[in-house]
Amino acid sequence: MAYNTLFVELTDGVLNVSLNRPEVHNAFNDELIAEAIDLFSNLDTNAARAIVLKGSGKTFCAGADLHWMSRMVAYSRDENVRDSSLLAKMFALMNECPLPVVGRIQGAAIGGGVGLAAVCDVAVAMSDAKFGLSEVKLGIVPAIISPYVIAKIGETHARALFLTGERFEAERAMRIGLVHRVVDTIEQLDAAVYETVTQLRTSGPEAVAACKKLIAHVAAHEPVDAIPYTIETIAERRVSDEGQEGMKAFLEKRLASWISTN
Repeated sequence: MAYNTLFVELTDGVLNVSLNRPEVHNAFNDELIAEAIDLFSNLDTNAARAIVLKGSGKTFCAGADLHWMSRMVAYSRDENVRDSSLLAKMFALMNECPLPVVGRIQGAAIGGGVGLAAVCDVAVAMSDAKFGLSEVKLGIVPAIISPYVIAKIGETHARALFLTGERFEAERAMRIGLVHRVVDTIEQLDAAVYETVTQLRTSGPEAVAACKKLIAHVAAHEPVDAIPYTIETIAERRVSDEGQEGMKAFLEKRLASWISTN
């Protein structure tokens, strides 16, 4: 896959996706959004087992590109709706991706960069990484990313961070659930990402995709309303080829067929 704003490389079943605009701290613009939509709309889920999302250079993602934002000032309401719809589509595709997405966060994740961290299934950050939902400082709001950020950090932390726009450290990001692990060096960051991917590769790929759907469904429903879906889901997984293989492998004390021994 050849893109201008993304560097995409498939290695040993892991799709490494790097935001590749280091000169502007990997900020979003029209082109990056369009390329991300194309990538996540056309994933080969048979070739890849996991996605690692990262930023080129010293920054994960600084949010919106200033030149892109300067054009928005002159946009009509209809033009803003069209523009926002594309950004919303990008985040929705990432969030609903059937492959597990691991975030490798260094430097800063600001605005939309926080949204990217929120749509990652597992996020690992450097201890000196900075986060911020700074939209209110510009008189706007983190609307498009709000479903994903609130799902991760909850209403109480969203109230504090959306309204103040304050910067916060990686330790706080982990405490509120935005990231899952914090490390001190780049070497530790890469090792932690590798460890996570290794764990994911020992999980049944269809089961991983089913888990992502299960979580989304249960989170969106009251427990009593979610029960029928949970019953159907476990019944389907138990009789599936992958479920049968996994349970037999466990009982026979051998590795399941999807686990590579290389």
